[in-house]
Amino acid sequence: METLNLPNIEARTRLDSKGKLEIFDTIRRKFVRLTPEEWVRQHFLQFMVLQLGFPANLIVVEAALKYNNMLKRFDILAYRADGKPCFVVECKSPDVEITQAVFDQVAMYNMTLTVDYLAVTNGMLHYFCRIDHEKRTYTFLKDAPTFGKLNI
Repeated sequence: METLNLPNIEARTRLDSKGKLEIFDTIRRKFVRLTPEEWVRQHFLQFMVLQLGFPANLIVVEAALKYNNMLKRFDILAYRADGKPCFVVECKSPDVEITQAVFDQVAMYNMTLTVDYLAVTNGMLHYFCRIDHEKRTYTFLKDAPTFGKLNI
């Protein structure tokens, strides 16, 4: 897998019974198929835990949500200590360009989740936004929000 614009991780990998490479997801506590998108997701998860201070037990990975009676799956959702969702992350493969459609995808998830912060990453480029739900505006941030900032 290629080097990303995220801190390196010590990944546990193995081959499954069909010879496909898997990586151990410390949040889901299981091995999952290692795709380019999963490589980005695992790096971003470790970045959140080790650099941004998010407790692993307050992060959910690849869970379903309902939007307009359709089931959708977000990549990463972090919760505050009080149980309120606060940060959603959409991960893409490094070869996927971050376009308006990618932002629209995470914004659609946020119509249901109503978090105050969101991120989009392909492992090379990362975009962070603060959502003001009252004013219905968003602001791009220079850096990723830390857990301490979101857990006020």
